[in-house]
Amino acid sequence: MVAPASTPIRSLVKKVVVRTALGVVTAQAATIGGLVAYDALTKSQRKTRSGFPRPGRFGTDVASSDVDVFTFGADLYDDMIEKIDAAERNVFLETYLWKGDEYGQKFLDAVNRAARRGLDVRVIYDGFGNLVVPSKFYRFDPAVKVYRVPVLRPELLTAPIRTTGVNHRKVLVVDDDTAYVGGYNLGSTYATTWRDTHLRVCGPDSWALRQSFATVWNGAAGKHDKVPRLDPPEWDSRVRVWANTPFRLVYPIRSMYLQAIDRATHHIYISTPYFIPDHQILNALIRAQERGVDVRIMVPMDSNHVLADWASRGFYVPLLRAGVTLLLYKNAMIHAKTATIDGVWSTVGTANIDRLSLSFNYEVNLEIIDNDLAAVMERVFEVDSSNSQRLSLEEWEDRHPLAWVAELAIAPFRSFL
Repeated sequence: MVAPASTPIRSLVKKVVVRTALGVVTAQAATIGGLVAYDALTKSQRKTRSGFPRPGRFGTDVASSDVDVFTFGADLYDDMIEKIDAAERNVFLETYLWKGDEYGQKFLDAVNRAARRGLDVRVIYDGFGNLVVPSKFYRFDPAVKVYRVPVLRPELLTAPIRTTGVNHRKVLVVDDDTAYVGGYNLGSTYATTWRDTHLRVCGPDSWALRQSFATVWNGAAGKHDKVPRLDPPEWDSRVRVWANTPFRLVYPIRSMYLQAIDRATHHIYISTPYFIPDHQILNALIRAQERGVDVRIMVPMDSNHVLADWASRGFYVPLLRAGVTLLLYKNAMIHAKTATIDGVWSTVGTANIDRLSLSFNYEVNLEIIDNDLAAVMERVFEVDSSNSQRLSLEEWEDRHPLAWVAELAIAPFRSFL
């Protein structure tokens, strides 16, 4: 039997498709490899850049609680360690990165001292985030209850959606009435050379952060004894905690952002180290600008993750064409995850505006409805803006053709960053 005449054509088309696909993948791999190599070559030069302005430390009252804003790591760490050393009942610490350096050791020593005083000390830290830290560094006192979130666990086979996220939170709760949250991991680099933002809440509103820690401990770290429940001091609070909790399939931080953006009538100021929004958030920001809202987004000129930078840059053109202000922070890595809207609404927390933070990882953000705190956050944004380059559409469209190639190569990987 003679084969149909169309068979050679099908075979040819198949070969062309396969070879084209292989060529695209090869080009993407080469582009990514080139970006990583170039970033490695220039990283040492970036580390020697001059310092950056420090917005300062600010304090304000929010309802029945005292809220302090920290913008310099060394000041924050000293305050946190002082609170741990003064603790009388308990210390709950949760962090993503815990470096085995000078400041990492200070925190390790502080929690060990607290445990030796007979306090209830519990620590959660992420295994994947700390793979490069020698395990011998984590020498906890036997009285410290520790949950290192495992990199590999059996649940990855039976419930992968609930178990793939890393614990990206940075929370400290002391004596059930003082709590910290924000972008600062634990390490000497973050103490002096990164710009970040953290909040300290003293008073009844610290309960919600305590509860977020208890939820993770009692769920994901359930093999240990449970954190005892405390009832909330009040219902009608202007301070709310929104916590992404993968094992519960709960991811409210994205909805928090979308609702706040949609309510904006005057201005939106956002700082985020990695800006890789989904289409809903991107469109919400563009719609806000189009209805007359002053939308400003601050990102690092060069972050510590080159692939995230190039994934982010693929969104610059639609934002700039809509009139959104893009600010590129110079002279340091800005790692703050903050936003403030209309002089009323603010959020500070651990979640980046990217797919991993909003759809996969353990995260926690404070949402605060308060004019005074919003004024503080606007002041911080103003100081940071003074150290930023405002990017124009003309400048960006005139970029090197290779930049366009890099953006196209990275675009398919946005959902994984």
